[in-house]
Amino acid sequence: MTVDAKLVIVPAVVRDKHGALVPGLTGESFVLQVDGKPQAVRYFDHDADAPLLVGLLIDTSMSQRSVLDDERAASSTFLEKMMAPERDSAFIIQFAHTVDLLQDVTTSRPKLAEALKQVEVARPTLQRGNDFAEPQQDRHGHYGQGAGTALYDSVFLASDEVVANKAGRRALILLTDGDDHGSLKTLPQAIEAAQRADTIVYAIYYTGEHDGGWGQGGHPGGGPGGGGRHGGGFPLMEGWQGGYGQVDGKKVLERLCAETGGRVFVVSKKETVEKIYSEIGEELRSQYRLGFTPTAGAAAAGYHQIDLTLAGPLAKAKDKVQARDGYYKR
Repeated sequence: MTVDAKLVIVPAVVRDKHGALVPGLTGESFVLQVDGKPQAVRYFDHDADAPLLVGLLIDTSMSQRSVLDDERAASSTFLEKMMAPERDSAFIIQFAHTVDLLQDVTTSRPKLAEALKQVEVARPTLQRGNDFAEPQQDRHGHYGQGAGTALYDSVFLASDEVVANKAGRRALILLTDGDDHGSLKTLPQAIEAAQRADTIVYAIYYTGEHDGGWGQGGHPGGGPGGGGRHGGGFPLMEGWQGGYGQVDGKKVLERLCAETGGRVFVVSKKETVEKIYSEIGEELRSQYRLGFTPTAGAAAAGYHQIDLTLAGPLAKAKDKVQARDGYYKR
C-alpha cells in the first residue's frame, strides 16, 4: 500500500469490560483527538493477514539465568506458530552489558531457530565484542564487575536501526525483569525511538534473581557516563552509565509498554510464558489500524498527544482502547 508520507498510523486493540477482544469495528467506531483537537480518520483496516515484523529482545543478564531455557523454548514455539512463511519476519537480540543482534530481520525459521540456540547468559566481564575492558568506575566512584543490563539501549537500537522504515505491523517483545543499568540511552529516549518507528512494545516480565553489584538495578532515567561500546552488529557508542539503587522494573516496563501501545504480562504458574506468547500473538492479529493526516497544529515538529476513544454505545459499554499515547513529527 502506498500512502501519503504525512499519514500517521495508530495501531489499536479494543477489549470489553471482561477483557475479551472486540471484533467487527469500523473507522466510525473511533473518536481520535491530537493535542485535544479532533482528527478525521482517513485510513482504516483490520487485516489479520497483513505482514508482521516482530523483534524478540531477550535479557541474558545474570538475573535471568534460571529462565533462559523456558524463554528459548517458548520463543521457538511462538515463531513457529505466529510466523506465516514468506510473509512474516522476525529478528532476535540478546542484551546484558552489550546489545547483540543475533539474527537480523528474516523470514527464515531455521535462521531464527539457530539464533535462539545462541542465546546465553552473559559472562561477568566487561566484554565489548572481542575486547575485554578493565572494570569501569562510575560517576559515584564505584567499580562494576562487568554485570549490566542495557535494556533501554536494546529498545532504542531495535527501533532506530532495525525496525525503522520497515513495512507492515511492527512489535518488540521484551523478556526481562525490567532492570536497566549500563545503558547509554534513557527510558524516555527508548520510548521516543519506538514511537518514531511506529513500533508497539510488549514485555514478558520475570522477577529475576539479583546477585548484587550492578545486578541490583539501575536508574530509570539513565544518562551517559564513562567509556564502552556495543558489539553484535551495532555501531560504536561511547559512554557508560553506572547504576545503583533498586528500582521497580515492572513499573519501568509498564511505562514503556503503555506509551507505545503494548502491555506487560507477568509470568506465573498460571500465566506461563507459552500462554503469554499466545495472548500477544492473538492481540497482534486483532489490531485495528487507523490513519490520519494531522491538521496544521498536529503536524508541527515535536511530540503530539493522541487520545483514541470509542464512539456511541461502545463508549457507554466501557470497552477500552489500547493504543500508543502519542507520536513525533520531525
